[in-house]
Amino acid sequence: MENETTEGTSPAEGLAQYTDVDADSALMWRVREGDEVALAQLIERWKTPLLNFFYRSLGSYSQAEDLAQTTFIRIYRGASRYEPKAKFSTYLFHVARRLLINEYRHRQRKPLETVDPMELPAISNPDDERDVREIEEAFNKAISRLPEKHATALLLLKQQELSYEEIANMMDASVGAVKTWIFRARTQLKDELRNIL
Repeated sequence: MENETTEGTSPAEGLAQYTDVDADSALMWRVREGDEVALAQLIERWKTPLLNFFYRSLGSYSQAEDLAQTTFIRIYRGASRYEPKAKFSTYLFHVARRLLINEYRHRQRKPLETVDPMELPAISNPDDERDVREIEEAFNKAISRLPEKHATALLLLKQQELSYEEIANMMDASVGAVKTWIFRARTQLKDELRNIL
């Protein structure tokens, strides 16, 4: 959609045409206007949620870092076309999901890598380290076996705390489809992890 504002329009005036604009959308509008400080604020606010999303989906911290960085690069490059029609988080995770789908396609052409235990977060109690690693590895493997839509919907609900409506908007699906995907993901995860937990 073409930008309907004219040159010289302030970010506040440009945002005025949209309803329900969140603070992150206002920052993104400033990025659109060339404000690099606003970009740094968005990166600082969203880097951890993005890393968690990619890590849970892929089981590799280094790949999660790469994809999070690529997401921010895409956001920056596409800033001139940004239109805040939904929450910024919906826009951000829409871009992230596209990158994740591309990564899944890439993995189908190459064998899956196993999770390197050294990439897992440190555990404060060494006696529990082995058990936690086993659970983490089992969970990551179980997530990786879910269909992409099921895993993405579940991670967006649980990790990012997005609503069903936000997830549906981001994934271009109905709320009913999202609820079905999440139910099936939970059911499959429970079945696969029953013997471990």
